[in-house]
Amino acid sequence: MRRGIRALLANEPDVEVCYEAANGAEAVEYVKKHKPDMVLLDLTMPEMNGLDAVHEIRECSPETNVLILTMHFSEEVAREAFRAGAHGYVLKSDADADLLSAVRHVQQHKPFFTGKLAFSLVDSFVNGPNVGEATDEHPLPGTPLTAREVEVLQMLASGMSNKQIAPAIGLSIRTVESHRNHIMHKMKFNSFSDLMRFAIRSHLVDA
Repeated sequence: MRRGIRALLANEPDVEVCYEAANGAEAVEYVKKHKPDMVLLDLTMPEMNGLDAVHEIRECSPETNVLILTMHFSEEVAREAFRAGAHGYVLKSDADADLLSAVRHVQQHKPFFTGKLAFSLVDSFVNGPNVGEATDEHPLPGTPLTAREVEVLQMLASGMSNKQIAPAIGLSIRTVESHRNHIMHKMKFNSFSDLMRFAIRSHLVDA
């Protein structure tokens, strides 16, 4: 996959591939030392996942633009990537058609969403789910919580810590903390007791 991407980018006269990293930690270390203009980053990597790598890259090199190339077709994952500081999001299945366009957009500091995801996000923005109805993305009627946030809320209410939740659902501790903060903000909870009372009323945990 990396060889194919490198060959595609190498054909562009104004693009130079200066480095390839085998994992997220290696990518972050290179960025710290050399401050490249752009990083093309996967989300699923050994040693450091893509979301944590984006956080680290944006902190150590704010001028470096980050373009995500991933197999994950998910609005929530895309939102997390952009919250972390990414500038573009391309599906690997769309790379042949969208990657160069995404690179050009990100070079100009313009956000880019892969075609399928862009349509999905626009549809959600225009028609958004009715908060009185349950959907696959928002399964708890009457709330704006996503499926992942409901899952995290339920685990928190059952007594699990952020460190316990993270490996259980395949996320980083920082991402779990981010979900917890979003839950508290969206639901206007002032304390963990508010979260617990809500979880019990919603039958997410036993009283």
